[in-house]
Amino acid sequence: MDTLNVGIIGTGNIAPAYIRGCAPFDVINVTACADILEDRAQAFAAEHGLAAYNVDDLLARDDIDIVVNLTLPATHAKVSLQIIEAGKHAYSEKPLAVTRADGEAIIKAAKAAGVRIGCAPDTFLGGGGQTARKAIDDGLIGAPVAATAAWLTHGHESWHPNAGFYYLEGGGPMLDMGPYYVTALINLMGPVARVSGAARMTFPERIATAEAIKGQRLPVEVNTHVAGTLEFESGAIATTIMSFDVWGNNLPMIEIHGSEGSLSVPDPNRFDGEVSVVKGGTNEWVDIPLTHSTNIGRGAGVADMAYAIQSGRPHRASGDLAFHALDVMLALEESSEQGRHIEIGSTLEQPLAAPAGLPDGELDM
Repeated sequence: MDTLNVGIIGTGNIAPAYIRGCAPFDVINVTACADILEDRAQAFAAEHGLAAYNVDDLLARDDIDIVVNLTLPATHAKVSLQIIEAGKHAYSEKPLAVTRADGEAIIKAAKAAGVRIGCAPDTFLGGGGQTARKAIDDGLIGAPVAATAAWLTHGHESWHPNAGFYYLEGGGPMLDMGPYYVTALINLMGPVARVSGAARMTFPERIATAEAIKGQRLPVEVNTHVAGTLEFESGAIATTIMSFDVWGNNLPMIEIHGSEGSLSVPDPNRFDGEVSVVKGGTNEWVDIPLTHSTNIGRGAGVADMAYAIQSGRPHRASGDLAFHALDVMLALEESSEQGRHIEIGSTLEQPLAAPAGLPDGELDM
């Protein structure tokens, strides 16, 4: 199998994780980077053995096949469309876009250009998420009936060196952390048909305590607590909470409750974690041995897309999956604003389950 060369646009906080996560896969090779701050790109390139370019020059190179878009959420759509226009396959950090119109434009442009569009999160490809998927597919808990998904914190200003954008358009807990949870639920239970939600903005500004920006006043423009229900096409119902307004909690991250048992699913922001089950008629949670590798990281979705480009199969962390997740997340906040259920206009085939038992560094049989 040929190796596809990868370029990165955006060399900020998440970029080193992509360098580490792409490295184990022979199907891809990260060779170049670019950033709106050219000095930062040069420093990143020197640290990781890459070539540094400005964005236009990187997109013009014939020896780059896939471009990973690690820019801020508000610019994801603009940069992804540039990548597609340059004839490259595009893989974006989450969310795919911050509006449906931009998400639809990306999907349409990629199809017209005959290129792939992929999007984070790819954490559901890890050992935790895929072991849980196999357990459900194998009927371990019967048919999924209900689920809970919760991520609650008091915001990112306590640790992130550039936390302000989390509270501006494209930010908030739903578009920031919601993609991990909504994507994990879709991977486990299929597409969503209808939602209802309630949302609020609790604090009009935040005071940063992270050392790099300590004392900065961060204006808030988005909802910072979103709760809702997701009704799946299968009939299952999930309850979800995403919040930047909670000081502490003991809620499980994800649980799937089926007709014959319940499944505890690990943190969808990670690739590893324990999976456990309690069967109907018992009160004992039992750990399930992981069936898939946990030795992967961010960038696995890029590698999976590269395999798919060469074999012709659908890729798992796809633009269609990311758009459906975006559609669901936006609908939850729209439901709160409009005081009604929102029917989800998009749908998709449930992502392919990954084969069990593959060695590290491989995603296909």
